[in-house]
Amino acid sequence: MTKQRDPAKLKQKLLDLAKELPFFKLIGYEVVDFGPGWSTTQIRFRPELANPNGTVHGGVIASLIDAGTTHAMLTTDQFQMVRDTKGIMTTVDLRVKYLRPLDEGVMTCETKIPHIGKRISHAQSVVTNEAGKAIAIGDATLMIIAGKG
Repeated sequence: MTKQRDPAKLKQKLLDLAKELPFFKLIGYEVVDFGPGWSTTQIRFRPELANPNGTVHGGVIASLIDAGTTHAMLTTDQFQMVRDTKGIMTTVDLRVKYLRPLDEGVMTCETKIPHIGKRISHAQSVVTNEAGKAIAIGDATLMIIAGKG
């Protein structure tokens, strides 16, 4: 029997957790909103996030996509099963295509999960600048493994 959860309380708990994670604080990762199978997240450019050319480092964009993918999965039934059984969910493939540089402002990542399977899920993300122009697109494959708990 699965545990009944209050979706609003769960969402608030997950939003609060994201604000406290040291890595998210380090890169300035913010969750704008999320729900089952989608998320909107962002990072504001700062000089500390720049590569030697003065534009946002590709690893920061990849981290934004990866974390946005996770947030899109956190309130799905499949992830609740992972939580309930003390299983794991992990990214097994992350691909990013960099389209244009970003050297100021906020980059926003819109992620959707078009396929959620019993073991494998697929995510698609678009990262845009403040003008709405795509600066990167990404896709990720996640593996879901139920635990024994």
